[in-house]
Amino acid sequence: MPGPSGQAHLPPDERWITLPDGVPDFTLGWGAIAWASKYLHQPDGDSAGERWKFTDEQARFILWWYGLDERARWLYSHGMQRRGKGWGKSPNAAALAIIELCGPVRFDRWAKDATGRKFPVGKPVAMPLVQIAATAESQGLINTMRMVRALIADPEDTTARKSRSRVTREYGLDAGKTLIYKPGGGQLHVITSSSAAAEGALTTFAVCDQTEAWCPGNGGVELIRVLNRNTRKSGSRMVQTANAWEPGTGSVAQETHDAWVAEQEGRTRGGARTLMDIRAAPPATVIEDRQSLLAGLAVGYGDSAWVDLENIADDGVYDLKTPLDVSKRFYLNWPTAPLDAWVDPREWARWADPSVVVADGEEIAMGFDGSRTRDATALIGCRITDGYTFELGTWETQELAGGARSVIPVAEVDAAVARAFDRWTVLAFFADVQEWESFTKVSWPQAYASRLEVMSVPGGRDPQPIAWDMRGHVAEFTAACEMVAQEIAGDEQAFSHDGSGVLARHVGNARRRPNRFGVSVGKESKDSAKKIDACVAMIIARHARRLVLAQARTARDKKKSRSGRVSSWS
Repeated sequence: MPGPSGQAHLPPDERWITLPDGVPDFTLGWGAIAWASKYLHQPDGDSAGERWKFTDEQARFILWWYGLDERARWLYSHGMQRRGKGWGKSPNAAALAIIELCGPVRFDRWAKDATGRKFPVGKPVAMPLVQIAATAESQGLINTMRMVRALIADPEDTTARKSRSRVTREYGLDAGKTLIYKPGGGQLHVITSSSAAAEGALTTFAVCDQTEAWCPGNGGVELIRVLNRNTRKSGSRMVQTANAWEPGTGSVAQETHDAWVAEQEGRTRGGARTLMDIRAAPPATVIEDRQSLLAGLAVGYGDSAWVDLENIADDGVYDLKTPLDVSKRFYLNWPTAPLDAWVDPREWARWADPSVVVADGEEIAMGFDGSRTRDATALIGCRITDGYTFELGTWETQELAGGARSVIPVAEVDAAVARAFDRWTVLAFFADVQEWESFTKVSWPQAYASRLEVMSVPGGRDPQPIAWDMRGHVAEFTAACEMVAQEIAGDEQAFSHDGSGVLARHVGNARRRPNRFGVSVGKESKDSAKKIDACVAMIIARHARRLVLAQARTARDKKKSRSGRVSSWS
């Protein structure tokens, strides 16, 4: 496939313009563009009421999106447009949705022009089911569906529920607030991540709105899985719209981008391809230099002439009420971690090595942070010899119908602990006690205390082999947080980890929380859906390993010298 102009030599994840140059040899996009110009009109702005017109960039995306190969198969199976705030993602997505409902966007036959060159001819989708999907709280969902209704309304009455526009008249559309009917069984409607009706639908096209906000905690990840299943089984497709994401949140937008990078680098199997349309300010943009900022914004917003770049700079980027990391994501289209992030997720990613296998019988330490209903529960292992850190299990609650949440499967957690003790030599197991007292203070010590070499609380009024109540170890945990943060940010590799996506997300969710002992970690807010429990368990596991190395060395050396064994970590 052609690369973006002047950037084909750059690694995919460093390109700030990604839409391919030129146009494909064969495409149904010309017919889609002509249909939109004939049937849709501009709903607002200076050209309100005039025929709908895509910008050159939007039109090029349409042409590539409907591009075909010699066998009349789609060039791309998935699409994503990541653009700055105010670029016009909602109107563009709305136009695509209506085109899929009524326009000639499925291959019908080959024809030839006057020169004898063949070209594809399209036809409407038979019984289309077009879905506009988002998380339940997405304002973008409201904006996109509002734009759908406006695009098909009578130009003289864009608020009319029953439009008299040409597209409505000729195609018999019946438009409601969240549902548009087309005679013959066609529908365009809204679905959200809280809807149970998504599974199994014969979706012919889906617009996935604001996927930078689709995360595990709000059901977005599961929704994209459902839509993938629904569209793929019928050979249909979906397009995502997104702003730049916050790294480490596990968003669908970042997951899609990472998959595209893998495609570009030849690390994927099969023929599925993603049409990635990113346009961002160049990385050399200097925000503090107004002229540099304006030049960068001009690149990022491309030919969206309706955007006032000076207003974006002065009232957006330079607005003192808007944190700089938010401005970078919204306006420069740069994925950035929050200013109070505990560590940079990119630095954590440096130490990933999924190829490592922790062999049966090896000596490890484990950390545990649990909840039953509000937060997640996580069990993390850490190899004694080199600190290799790996996820043993993370269980997250899910939002259910009616606003209720699922509960942590306690039996599964208990079984994961048992498997770890069966497989490896666990020398230390530190577990926070809140909501898990019966396990951390009773059942797990009864089953495993005799195998441990280091107690979590070796002395005092209430010595414990496993229970490690974080509320009583604030200073100790804070010191552990600072040490792990230094290891992650350091230039020399202090440890490696298994590359777990869940653990990476929880590490990325963690925020700096200063206290009188130093800088600890915490959630972005008490009720945030962004969990950090696997990060906390990881810090505890690495702290437990240090205590094994620091406090038990002498005792273990003496014991193993008597038995003739040599310590594997001495």
